[in-house]
Amino acid sequence: MNWIEDFIDYLRFERNYSSKTTESYQADLEAFKRFYEAIDSDINWAEMPADIVRQWVVEMMDKGNTATSVRRRLSSLRSFYKFLLRRGLVDKDPVHNMPGPKVEKKLPAYVREKEMDRLFDSDFFSDDYQGFRDRMILLTFYSTGIRLSELVGLDDRDVDLDQMQLKVTGKRNKQRIIPYGDEFGDSLRQYLAERDAFAKQFEGSTSLFLNERNGQRMTPAKVRNLVKRYLSMVTTQQRNSPHVLRHTFATAMLNHQADLQSVKELLGHESLSTTEIYTHTTFEQLKEMYNQAHPRAKTKGGNYGN
Repeated sequence: MNWIEDFIDYLRFERNYSSKTTESYQADLEAFKRFYEAIDSDINWAEMPADIVRQWVVEMMDKGNTATSVRRRLSSLRSFYKFLLRRGLVDKDPVHNMPGPKVEKKLPAYVREKEMDRLFDSDFFSDDYQGFRDRMILLTFYSTGIRLSELVGLDDRDVDLDQMQLKVTGKRNKQRIIPYGDEFGDSLRQYLAERDAFAKQFEGSTSLFLNERNGQRMTPAKVRNLVKRYLSMVTTQQRNSPHVLRHTFATAMLNHQADLQSVKELLGHESLSTTEIYTHTTFEQLKEMYNQAHPRAKTKGGNYGN
């Protein structure tokens, strides 16, 4: 009897898993089977020592597999043993309570403040409507931290020039109010004057940001492309997107002593834990600053944070 085939049939016909998913499960289990048979041909599924599973994890990590891929293969093995236990084919699970390798959280990519200063203080932007609009879009992302979908959805009615705030419609149509400062307000007034003059040639539109070709609302793809083009002028990092500017906003706020709860509200996060990832970013900056500034930071054994 082939227990792996029985398990795959169970996933395919009883759980309705896709062919791609079942193929992945089968590949993981066959890989483990080859591993333990190479160690001891007398070992079988029913009498599997937990130590063999640990050795498999170590070998996969030594071969350069990511923690994510190793955890996925362990998950396949864990599901397989749950199936065998339910069928009464084994009486113990060697994977039970065995933790996988820790997956390191990826720090969010962001643009440094000096690079953002260079962007806005440069002559990258033309003196026509398109130039004013592009600069205003980038400044809106950087000054408010709003999402791409939130920016393209902005209408004139969402702007309160007197109260200096924007009304943003986020996920699940949840609205929030975002205040802005004097520089943003001055730039916004200048932009609106240019936009109104430009929009006279088209039928009235309620959109805050208009396409320079047809006067219609900007599409997410067009905004994404212009953000990438301008950011590539000031930074060499690979990821240059509206979401990177959202990360940049949050990082800048925390670096200038904003409290985490306030940043959470401005970003429209449901949970504070979602916002906490930016504290890791600012701590990385702290380590870098220390290593650059302290006279003994680079001496042997004196590298802060390592």
